[in-house]
Amino acid sequence: MAGALALLSWPPPAETARPDLALPVFFDELQARTFRYFWDTADPRTGLVPDRYPSRSPSSIAAVGFGLTAYPIGVERGWVTRAQAAARTLATLRFFDAAPQGPEPEGRSGHRGFFYHFLDMRTGHRSSPDVELSTIDTTLLLAGVLFAQSYFDGPGAQERAIRETAERIYGRVDWTWAAPRSPIVSMGWRPEVGHYPSEWRIYDESMILYLLALGSLTHPLPDSAWREYTRERALHEYRGQRHVNFAPLFGHQYSHVWVDFRGILDDSMAAKGLDYFENSRRATLAQREYAIANPGGWKGYGADVWGLTACDGPDAAAVMGGRKVTFWGYAARGAAQGEERDDGTIAPTAALGSLPFAPEVVVPAALEIQRRHGAHLYSTFGFLDAFNPSVPDGTPVRQGRVVPGAGWYDTDYLGIDQGPILAMIENHRSGFVWRVMQRNPHLVRGLDRAGFRGGWLEAVRRKKAA
Repeated sequence: MAGALALLSWPPPAETARPDLALPVFFDELQARTFRYFWDTADPRTGLVPDRYPSRSPSSIAAVGFGLTAYPIGVERGWVTRAQAAARTLATLRFFDAAPQGPEPEGRSGHRGFFYHFLDMRTGHRSSPDVELSTIDTTLLLAGVLFAQSYFDGPGAQERAIRETAERIYGRVDWTWAAPRSPIVSMGWRPEVGHYPSEWRIYDESMILYLLALGSLTHPLPDSAWREYTRERALHEYRGQRHVNFAPLFGHQYSHVWVDFRGILDDSMAAKGLDYFENSRRATLAQREYAIANPGGWKGYGADVWGLTACDGPDAAAVMGGRKVTFWGYAARGAAQGEERDDGTIAPTAALGSLPFAPEVVVPAALEIQRRHGAHLYSTFGFLDAFNPSVPDGTPVRQGRVVPGAGWYDTDYLGIDQGPILAMIENHRSGFVWRVMQRNPHLVRGLDRAGFRGGWLEAVRRKKAA
């Protein structure tokens, strides 16, 4: 594998072990294998992480953000040394610090501090003319950059360089330019068309985008941004759970990878009587209830096999039970009030990325999915991206493979789906990623400007005031 380095053995040495919330031993192996996706497939020279593997693909900058978050987890778990992780992290940050920026459509990696969604794994430039400068994928990259900045806090030259380089990368991002209809941020920009008309307005994974934009010392969004962003939030009842709805589970997970929303409230959620962590718990439980009800009649759904999110799919058509069925390729599947988008495809990351919210239902789901489907779904880097037991034998598919008598299984891993599995197992076990990010002044400043209060934020404020 490109860039593979020898990992230290599991379990970690006693001096690196942490007190954990109990999980079945399977999670030890799953977490270690998932870590290896980032460690083994990233280019050690540039730090670029492929969007998917083993299929050839460009790098996803969001996957790089998850990779930067993975490396310190590897240190804490004893899979790599701190020096190894620091070297990989610094190489990654130096690549993005020096990557060419500008409005030209070719030969550039980004513009105005933002980066293109997909970068060529060899050159690090925009991978193709249809690829956008992505505000949300840049945000997920920045979350990993700032996580590294706070984790590598040692006095040595290498860790000082990590902190300084991270500061430059974050400080260059021009959030005001990305909000042409201020204070709301556009979803993207391309040299050929300018800013996209679509904007980050609804409740989804973009919470962390606004928090990092508000936390900027160089190009921050105005004070009104969070209030405008949350202005139309409402609770809806779905499958017995009253919450702010968003159909795919990734929207309830991504911001939570880095931000501990337990017990901290903004005006919007305070008025609704719950925090964002509880909101994600309810969304998780509602999706499980959807699978139990199984209104589409898909094979294999139930109390312990569930989970809809953005993921790969068979990209095929077939006849199932006398009706014609279209199985999508990569798509954002989900279930919420007013939107049940489902073709029988389940992604392990959907459940596992919700582990901290509802471990009582996620742990049995992980074990049951492994028991039923592990022979075809679980391999070198843990769970492959998705599976669909409803795909009939012999169906021609454009992605993955059909196993006779068992259905469709993906043959790729996706970086943006591996990342939440790894990080949320760690957050459930030890709160590690959350605790490190609580030390990051940019995130804390963004939360302050968004009006969050309560919980761990109060302790941070007291410490700052002392």
